[in-house]
Amino acid sequence: MMTFFRKKFTSFSDERLMEFIKNGEKSAFEELYVRYSNRLLYYFFRMLGGDAEKAQDFLHDVFLKVIENIENFHTAQKFSTWVYTIAYNLCKNEYRRLAVRKNYDYHSELDTVSNSNDTNFDYQTDLIDMKNFNENLLSTLNTFDPMQRSTFLLRYQENYSIKTISEILGCSEGTTKSRLFYATRKLAEKLREFNPLHNEEILIK
Repeated sequence: MMTFFRKKFTSFSDERLMEFIKNGEKSAFEELYVRYSNRLLYYFFRMLGGDAEKAQDFLHDVFLKVIENIENFHTAQKFSTWVYTIAYNLCKNEYRRLAVRKNYDYHSELDTVSNSNDTNFDYQTDLIDMKNFNENLLSTLNTFDPMQRSTFLLRYQENYSIKTISEILGCSEGTTKSRLFYATRKLAEKLREFNPLHNEEILIK
């Protein structure tokens, strides 16, 4: 149940909430957390090889960084760009800490197919196909370098524009487009068994 104190902040922009937080309004931070926690958690889950526990730790860390660096945030900035830049840098530092990414212990936390007594074969088959697709998608994303993986997730998971992605990752728009092209081409090749139209070229708009 949404508390009264948080409810009064729901109509404000992210940037205005940051102003309130600077002035000690704890409920404004709660509202910001609700807006971004699930999105960031899923981003970390994908970026960190499907490690749900580590994703939770990084979610805690990113909001801790928000508080620690709040004086460095200017309301002329877009909060979403700022926080995803912090999130990406946390992942990048983690990759550096783990010298060889091949040593990562990647385990998917995706839900398994229900063991109910449902006799609908087509329904069960669809669930199995979806599970297989998700597992193969995650496995393929794990083969991408961190920058390419983050570019793909920011575009197709978070629906950010090319311009915003380039700001988050600190690169040119041309570089972002190039990374998206090669990422989608690689995914199309690896996952084409799930796509009846796999012979069609995937175009990046």
